[in-house]
Amino acid sequence: MDIGLIIVAIVAFFAVSGFRVAQQYEKALVFRFGKFIDIRGPGLFWIIPLGIEVATKVDMRVLTDGVEQQEAMTRDNVPIQVSAVIWYKVVKPDLAIIAVQNVRNAVIQVALTTLRNVIGQHPLDDVLKEREKLSGLLKERVDQMTEAWGVEIQNVEMKNVEIPTSMQRAMAQEAEALREKRARIIKAEAELEAARKLREAADEIMKTPASLELRRMQMLTEVGAEQNTMTIVMMPSEFVEAARAIADGRK
Repeated sequence: MDIGLIIVAIVAFFAVSGFRVAQQYEKALVFRFGKFIDIRGPGLFWIIPLGIEVATKVDMRVLTDGVEQQEAMTRDNVPIQVSAVIWYKVVKPDLAIIAVQNVRNAVIQVALTTLRNVIGQHPLDDVLKEREKLSGLLKERVDQMTEAWGVEIQNVEMKNVEIPTSMQRAMAQEAEALREKRARIIKAEAELEAARKLREAADEIMKTPASLELRRMQMLTEVGAEQNTMTIVMMPSEFVEAARAIADGRK
């Protein structure tokens, strides 16, 4: 009787010790004598205990890792410091465990190398202005590398770009020169537009001589409103030409 109880207890312990639990966000890879046989979970599952079967859990959630700041050289030979953030998740847990030793570290190292390569293929202006485009290119290239490891890249974003102080001063001078150029162009366009309007106004006045007299009277009214001692005598152009002829004859 005692032997029977002992056997029952051993069998019960053997059965209970084989139960495992995987969380909702986990998958469990089961290895029997070191050979992969199945993926189980989430929830309660059972394996053969005493080391015959071993369960290795894999986190299936989206993981976020920062790609530490790296020094890279742009295509136009400008050294910059750049960092990034990468979001990824394991979609094939068997590959993530069997195909690579440490999938998290492997993804980060691939992202580091790809980041430097992408920066080296683009000039500084593209790195500063086309971040969204470069981030998409980073995501595509990293995803191609990690697909064999059962990892899907969700997103890659360039977090920070630092350029040398001397280059910052040069860029500030360039921006100032561009603003001055735009200001001069706008001023020249305004003067051109004003000249065109004046020409149109002169053409209209020449069509109706009375309008010229009205404009003269309006100018006199504006000058008189200022309460100054200036005296203005408006004379037709014929009188001016005659006066000039007389003056030339005296000389």
